[in-house]
Amino acid sequence: MSTDQRWFHPRGSLAHGGWESVVDESVPGWAHTGIRVAQLHPPDVLDLPERGVERIVVPLSGSFSVTHTDGRSTKTTHLQGRASVFAGPTDVLYLSAGTSAELTGEGRVAIAASPTEVIKPTRHISAGEIPVELRGAGLSSRQVHNFGTPQVLDAARLIVCEVITPAGNWSSYPPHKHDEHVPGHESRLEEIYYFEAAPVGGSDAAEEAAFAMFSTYSSPAGEIGISAMVRSGDIALVPYGYHGPAVAAPGYDLYYLNVMAGPDPERAWLISDDPAHAWVRDSWNGLQVDARLPYTTRKEGQH
Repeated sequence: MSTDQRWFHPRGSLAHGGWESVVDESVPGWAHTGIRVAQLHPPDVLDLPERGVERIVVPLSGSFSVTHTDGRSTKTTHLQGRASVFAGPTDVLYLSAGTSAELTGEGRVAIAASPTEVIKPTRHISAGEIPVELRGAGLSSRQVHNFGTPQVLDAARLIVCEVITPAGNWSSYPPHKHDEHVPGHESRLEEIYYFEAAPVGGSDAAEEAAFAMFSTYSSPAGEIGISAMVRSGDIALVPYGYHGPAVAAPGYDLYYLNVMAGPDPERAWLISDDPAHAWVRDSWNGLQVDARLPYTTRKEGQH
């Protein structure tokens, strides 16, 4: 299978206006979600001037200050952040669609976005408030930080979470889709995968050597094909079709940030497994969750 270059973008290939990567409605065939990724060093200032877009500011590494204006008042929120994406949850900031903002700080940051005119309250969510879910079992164990899901955040359209997959494990598995509106069973959601990978803690391997594998394939909703070796900063777009697995190579941990939104009236993550592989879920019965999880704060110098 060859990788469809419309939907897979290596690090830096979507650079624009001071951002390392920008996904928005300017990408052909893309309408409901967006992401911006940047590396900041003082005195850098990143502007988020647009209104009519709800956003979640997610520190990937480092800490940041966000000065945000909702038309009536201006406030600065400090995000404590974290050492890396493998150091447990971070605090995040949900910005209302009626808000503009500026970012300063030092580190790496992602901005998840979705266009909407619905105004929900801006909210700072501390790391301690974020539910940490251990999903799957055995070699399909992974850790999910559910800071932007409907159960946690009152947003208009956005559904956002991040997933940590220990070296050698499989996630986004069984392959599944969410490209049909079937009330109570499946919802239509565009999805962005932003990836990072790192050598396991204590390894002497070079950071740039770290990789994982990711795939998508077609469903009745559309033709798609990604079969890619993914590295830190790469982005995969999933407008439709089955997606998964995301496989962490032995020796390298995998992280991805998922950004979802769609046209359905209900904000819900409802999926359908590929029927050929749905039986795999039952094989987890009786297995323990990987003892390496959960990943929490690690010592400086570890990944």
